[in-house]
Amino acid sequence: MLVRIVKLNIKKENIAKFEAIFAETKAYIRNSEGCLLLELYQDNRNPSLFFTYSHWEEESFLEKYRQSDFFRDVWGRTKQLFASAPEAWSLHKLESLS
Repeated sequence: MLVRIVKLNIKKENIAKFEAIFAETKAYIRNSEGCLLLELYQDNRNPSLFFTYSHWEEESFLEKYRQSDFFRDVWGRTKQLFASAPEAWSLHKLESLS
């Protein structure tokens, strides 16, 4: 399983736009082939910082999604809202305790 974490620093005046884009697109992203989980987090101390957290069956599914017209459209609209460049990590899940 691949875990993808993306840190997004959104301009304060664009937070509502970002939240609207996420609300509009989250079901499609979550239902993309190979996507097992999708979550959105907002930093408690800095409301301009958001993190997306997603689980993918394997890296090829994430790459297929990232090469889609849908992703290019959503990313094109989202990147206009950034206060700074996003950061992303793709991690292999080794262990989970509940």
